[in-house]
This record gives sequence, C-alpha cells and structure tokens, in this order.
Amino acid sequence: MPVTVQIYDAPKSGHCHRVRLAASLFGVPHTLIPITSLEGERKGAAFLAINPLGQIPAIVDGDAVIRDSNAILIYLAEKYVPGSGWIPDDILARARVNEWLSVASGVMFRGPNMARLIKLFGKPADHAEAVAVSQVLFKMMDEHLKDRTWLVGDRPTIADIACYSYIAVANEGDLDIAPFSNIRAWLAAVEGLEGFVPMVRS
Repeated sequence: MPVTVQIYDAPKSGHCHRVRLAASLFGVPHTLIPITSLEGERKGAAFLAINPLGQIPAIVDGDAVIRDSNAILIYLAEKYVPGSGWIPDDILARARVNEWLSVASGVMFRGPNMARLIKLFGKPADHAEAVAVSQVLFKMMDEHLKDRTWLVGDRPTIADIACYSYIAVANEGDLDIAPFSNIRAWLAAVEGLEGFVPMVRS
C-alpha cells in the first residue's frame, strides 16, 4: 500500500481546508484523520504527541511532523511540487507570497475567520469588530486584484491557497462579498483549478 501523508483535519476549519486543498492541487497522496472535538481528541495523549499545542491542522509525512497550516503549505509545495511555481523562484515574488501568508494568519484570522466563529460556533467576541477588519481586508484585496487574476504574479501560488478558504465562506460570518467583483473573480479562478476541492459549508 503506498505511503500517504496523514492530515489531521477538521472538515469545517478553513485552516485545515488550506491543507486539503494544497494536497489535492499538488497531487499529494494523503489520508484525512478527523479531529473534531476541542476538549476530546485534540487534548488526548495521542494527538498531543503530534502537536503538543492541541491545534490542527498537522501532518505526518514519514518521520516528519509539520504543524501550522502555512508551514504545511510551504512544506508540501517544496517537497512534492518543487520548481512548479507554487512558491516562486524570484526572491521578490517569494516575499510577496510571504506577505499574503501573514495576511492569512493575521488579518484573515481576526476578520472573516473570527466573524464566522462568532456566528456559527458562538465564540464570545465582537462581531462588529470582525466585520470592520473584514471590510478593510476586502477593500484592499479587491483593489489589489483589479488588474490581475492571482495574488502574486501570473499564476497561482500558495498565497492563493492560504487566503481562499475563509473568504469563500464569508457569508457564514454574515459578511457580504457581493460588492467586491474582483474578489469574486479570484475565487472563481481558484475554484477552476484542476484538483480543486471545496470548503465544507455549514
């Protein structure tokens, strides 16, 4: 039986969807291992041996254990599709990709992700603040995408993977992307990629 990458996954997590999407787009053989309970499986000894912080996603690839969705994107791209353009060769383009990875782990987390957590899962946080953060992000992204298909360069990169998931389900956080036509065109471009797998909706 072929060796596959084990992905510790929660179906409705955008962070986990990034990893599932990358594995599918890159053609990486993988097995999904669902970890769905914050106080159960994530805090159990078996999973804490994989990630002592009890956070998902995480992957196991042979002897390698990689934690954090953006770190996993970089690892999968560099190991399984080197030289393919998912991580640019040009140093400035790589820096631009890294900027978007920071957006995905910062503003994206505090905006669309937080709005969704509040509305879907009852997280005790300020929805109005999450909406305000999201609006700043959406306006910036829509302006950035006005003359381009992808976030960096003329082909998809891991930046597009990292930023896709929570914007694709923005409506679940009572966020409206209808006014942002360039973002909607970008979402459609990502969804048109061979190997695309959708974010699980609630």
